[in-house]
Amino acid sequence: MIKVVYEVVPHDGGWAYRLGGVYSEAFPTHAEALEAARIVADEQQVGGDSAEISWQDENGKWHEEYAEGGDRPETEVVDGLWQNRGAGASQSV
Repeated sequence: MIKVVYEVVPHDGGWAYRLGGVYSEAFPTHAEALEAARIVADEQQVGGDSAEISWQDENGKWHEEYAEGGDRPETEVVDGLWQNRGAGASQSV
């Protein structure tokens, strides 16, 4: 099973959540970014209809595949504020 990790980090004068190297919009407060990351992680758990999908990888190559609607990744939200304080805390969703 795939695991998707959203990390809440300082970004662009505020806070954002990050997946890989991609940042969300900036939020004014840490609490707002953390809540947004939790919402997105929860939404990853909602199944949908199976469908043919296409997606572009980091090298610009397009891929096509069949995605099962009930095949959902495991998600986790990692709070960068607590990690930066040395607590190393993460919160699974």
